[in-house]
Amino acid sequence: MNKTVFDMASQRAQKELEGLDDAIEMLKSKEKVCPICGRPYGGVMQDHHLKPVTFRSRTKEVHDKDNQVTIHKMCHQKIHATFSEHELLNYYHTVERLLEHEEMQKFVKWVSKKPIDFYDKNDDTKDRKKKRKR
Repeated sequence: MNKTVFDMASQRAQKELEGLDDAIEMLKSKEKVCPICGRPYGGVMQDHHLKPVTFRSRTKEVHDKDNQVTIHKMCHQKIHATFSEHELLNYYHTVERLLEHEEMQKFVKWVSKKPIDFYDKNDDTKDRKKKRKR
């Protein structure tokens, strides 16, 4: 079956549009950065609830979009390794307040030099584990 000029032009236009879609997605992903470490999105990303879901009966806004930020998995684990659920609810419920903490500042300084897809497990100390008990 012979392709018409129209079919060939249509296929060429479709390929060009697909290329544009890829370029647009790449630009969008470059614009988004993790609010904790400031590195571009990449690797494994997770949503962090600024006010913990644990306390959903006390706070109605737990599942609001304003209560969630998308961050790197490693940044998310660092938050939960550093703060108890009560601390997150009572004081550290904004990105700005999370970044005030000395340990988070050290973490951000360290991780900001790592590649986007870098991952290293955060270790809980026994003291932090005790503190995190509900």
